[in-house]
Amino acid sequence: MQIPHDTRRALDVVVALVNTAAEPDQPDGLSDIGALRDFVQEYSISDVGELGARDLAGVRTVRSKFAQVFAAPTARAASVLINELVATAGTTPQLTDHDGYDWHVHYFAPGASVGDHLAADGGMALAFIVVSGEQERLRRCEAPDCRRAFVDLSRNRSRRYCDSRTCGNRLHVAAYRARRKEADAGASEQEEIVHGGEQQQDPDHR
Repeated sequence: MQIPHDTRRALDVVVALVNTAAEPDQPDGLSDIGALRDFVQEYSISDVGELGARDLAGVRTVRSKFAQVFAAPTARAASVLINELVATAGTTPQLTDHDGYDWHVHYFAPGASVGDHLAADGGMALAFIVVSGEQERLRRCEAPDCRRAFVDLSRNRSRRYCDSRTCGNRLHVAAYRARRKEADAGASEQEEIVHGGEQQQDPDHR
């Protein structure tokens, strides 16, 4: 699947944001303004001013909306959520080549809050996926102890696990060990049957 660079980058930010949500085995990755500031810096979110409590609340709301898109059962359901996100953010498409990047499109309006910034660019990236007929690529990890979001960019849409925790490898190793254990147990049982049969035979007939 061919995705423009700026769309791919926006999708990466969407996934990263969704995965900051609290889970049974992890705290909220956006627990305070400092954590939001770290997120903004890590993902090079441009044109962001001083951050405050309102920004934190706004980004958490956007995060929730993005998560709902990943959970949407149909493209139509996803489109309703995305349209709401984009409309609320007040998108204003503009060409830019900031910070050494090639020409690409930003959809957030000048002076937008960081929440509107993420909603606009992330919403349009998600819209690209839906318009392309690829909504099923918006997935959650199938590992029993992981629900992290990811975008399946494999050619045949076969990816089942996220890559941040090497969930696929862990499950494959666990399955291999289970098969080995079962095979070893079967071999031991067979050996006991054979030896038991030998012990029951009459020595004169050996």
